[in-house]
Amino acid sequence: MDGPSASPLVGMVRIMRCLGVVLAMTALGGSCYAQSSQDVCDPAPDGRNPCPQTFHRPRQEPLSQMAQIGRMLFYDRALSGSGKLSCASCHDPANHYGPTGNASVFEGGADLHRQGRRAIPTLTYLERMPPFSIGPDLGNDDVAPRVIGVPSTGNQRGSKSATDTASSAAHIVPQGGLFWDGRVDTFQQQAGGPLFDPDEMASTPERVTARLNTAPYRAALLALAGARGEKDPAFLREEALFAIGRYELEDRHFHEYSSRFDAWLEGKARFTPLERQGYLLFNDPQKGNCAACHLDHITRDGLPPLFTDHQYEALGAPRNMAISRNAVASYDDLGVCDAQPDGRKAFAAYCGMFVTPTLRNVATRHVFFHNGVFHTLEAVMDFYAVRDLHPEKFYPRTPDGKIEAYDDIPEQYRSNLDTMDAPFDRKPGEQPALTESERRAIIAFLGTLTDTGAPVSPPVAEKSTGQIGKRQDG
Repeated sequence: MDGPSASPLVGMVRIMRCLGVVLAMTALGGSCYAQSSQDVCDPAPDGRNPCPQTFHRPRQEPLSQMAQIGRMLFYDRALSGSGKLSCASCHDPANHYGPTGNASVFEGGADLHRQGRRAIPTLTYLERMPPFSIGPDLGNDDVAPRVIGVPSTGNQRGSKSATDTASSAAHIVPQGGLFWDGRVDTFQQQAGGPLFDPDEMASTPERVTARLNTAPYRAALLALAGARGEKDPAFLREEALFAIGRYELEDRHFHEYSSRFDAWLEGKARFTPLERQGYLLFNDPQKGNCAACHLDHITRDGLPPLFTDHQYEALGAPRNMAISRNAVASYDDLGVCDAQPDGRKAFAAYCGMFVTPTLRNVATRHVFFHNGVFHTLEAVMDFYAVRDLHPEKFYPRTPDGKIEAYDDIPEQYRSNLDTMDAPFDRKPGEQPALTESERRAIIAFLGTLTDTGAPVSPPVAEKSTGQIGKRQDG
């Protein structure tokens, strides 16, 4: 085997996996230099990639006129109810279009003092997210299955592992869509969500229309919206949201694929010894097993990995009491099922599930899980490793001293929790799947997923709007 961190099964499974990689590389113009019969596609001892590959990055073209307008809208604070928030206030380009700071949720609203409901997700690497659907697990395909019958209770969850991501294909899984619960499918719909949310940008259709009619980019937007845009305020608003979506789709900074891991895939960079160990643990189905959901290999059509399978999981994150609404005992945020009509009944099999986010740029984040309950990767890795072995580290106790495990999901939905896939498959009294040093190695590997070419600071004030996206309290 290749190092003490690899499990006895990994070598043989990787042989099969590597055969597929070699076939893919043949089509893509890559090459594979064999090390041995067992670890041919593992990182070499010196950290290089013995199987360098070629993949297709998005084409970099000048922004269309619609996308240029969308960029101006993205940084325009005057669209918000307070006049002090823009899209970039939450999705900071200096932090890979994710939140800046340690707050679990953003404070917005017309007075800037209303808490958001969930942690702010990144806007990067969403260009290949399929529409929301419920159907067979399609593994590494960026294609949505058809929606089929959903069991109301007792859905048998399929096990997945880093070396067999499609082993649950016979089971019906929710996948795709935007936001933590997949409730919309397009960038245009996504842009309108925070804009009109009273806890976020807190705007109204009337306010947006008024701004569009006075903004410096009005003439350019009307030129694209045409005669209907001049006569129909609702249509003009939709064109504005569409423009924001085009900006997010076209601008390369939303999908750089410029990390050291990407360079390693291409044979242009090397892992350090610690990063190499973390990569092996990330892919070991008996250790981290991270790649079971955070897919790290090039797709069959030659696209770079997104580090997500677009699917949804119930992980049992602790209730975050820093979110004020969680102090109300009757309040529950149940993710996918709450996004569907009559979801707690019709979609009960998926209550408590939230989307698996991309791990790209994860090392730059300070807020994790849908409720922002964790603020360091160390805390996240501890949760994965010892959630059920040492629940007292994460969950509160009742007045009689009993640990309230999985306290953020009602008991009737706890059968939806992942308790079968490593590292969640350990029972009290057993050793964790990952030691503390192994957790640190995985974190070191995650650091290789940070883009190097994304903006490092917000743009200067937009000449056309005189504004930037930072929240302004003055």
